[in-house]
Amino acid sequence: MKKSLNVLLGLWLFSFPLAHAQVNGIDAIGMTVKDMNKSVRFYSRVLGFHKISEEDLSGPEYEKLEGVFGLHIRVVRMQLGEEILELTDYLTSGGRSIPEDAKANDLSFQHIAIVVSDMDKGYEVLRKFHVEQVSTAPQTLPATIPSAAGIKAFYFHDPDNHNLELIYFPKGKGQQKWHRNTQGRIFLGIDHTAIGVTNTDSSLKFYEKLLGIERKGESFNFGTEQEHLNSVEGASLHITGLRSRSGPGIEFLQYLKPGPGKSFPGDTKSNDIWHWQTTLIVDDAQKLYEQFRSTSYSLVSRQLVTIKNSKGISFKAFVVRDGDGHAMLIKQLANIAG
Repeated sequence: MKKSLNVLLGLWLFSFPLAHAQVNGIDAIGMTVKDMNKSVRFYSRVLGFHKISEEDLSGPEYEKLEGVFGLHIRVVRMQLGEEILELTDYLTSGGRSIPEDAKANDLSFQHIAIVVSDMDKGYEVLRKFHVEQVSTAPQTLPATIPSAAGIKAFYFHDPDNHNLELIYFPKGKGQQKWHRNTQGRIFLGIDHTAIGVTNTDSSLKFYEKLLGIERKGESFNFGTEQEHLNSVEGASLHITGLRSRSGPGIEFLQYLKPGPGKSFPGDTKSNDIWHWQTTLIVDDAQKLYEQFRSTSYSLVSRQLVTIKNSKGISFKAFVVRDGDGHAMLIKQLANIAG
């Protein structure tokens, strides 16, 4: 019976046409923060990001985009290597904090994986700044996990309790750019953002079939190193990596054991601190918006909006949640007169 269900599921998934790379690139990975000044200090002083832009935004179009009435937001973009982190502080309508008992197998889990040239040196910096640890210590994944053998990783928290990861790729693992001359830098860039998922095949329907983000590989991780990395006893994960033409990847974390934790809160708003928002650059936002309106996926935005930023660049955009609740900002850059 189980085999038959799997076959049916596979047929159902492949009945959806491929999106033919609707997504051209993954731009910023964003998160909501409580105190912008505190967050900027943390990401710059501890992890080596540098601020590249700052804007104060308000008005009806942004309210429609983010689904929050009366918002006034401060948005800071920070860069590490080639990748962008976007921090958003809701100045007039701050939301709820990340629960203290949040776990890595909860479906609201998301993190960014920051690549280091030397794990020992990276961990030493975190210890110097007294960061809150999730992992007991940096973990080296064993030879029993061939696709990840030799990778070193460590989970920790930022000041708002967002999950972050340091990751070190040995020779032969990871993208080639992480093995170029690092010129003495410890923190190199963002390799991917990881999200908790209920079911890998269901998530592939959203990201691969509808958006056209390409699946690049998978790994089945287990053992004491993985348990102490995620701080989840008995953890056994199915990990799937996807990438677009440019930008960081998206990684699924499906907990086979002990299974998914708490569901993504159904009443989540964009101003809640556990809200992450990954920006996907597309050619035709209108087409995708109409597609999503005809599905069961939840739209955060009240409508497709057109916004002109402070530099005179116009874009069309909307925010949609995947089947587990993770938010994606779909954005089409355009030169719209007026």
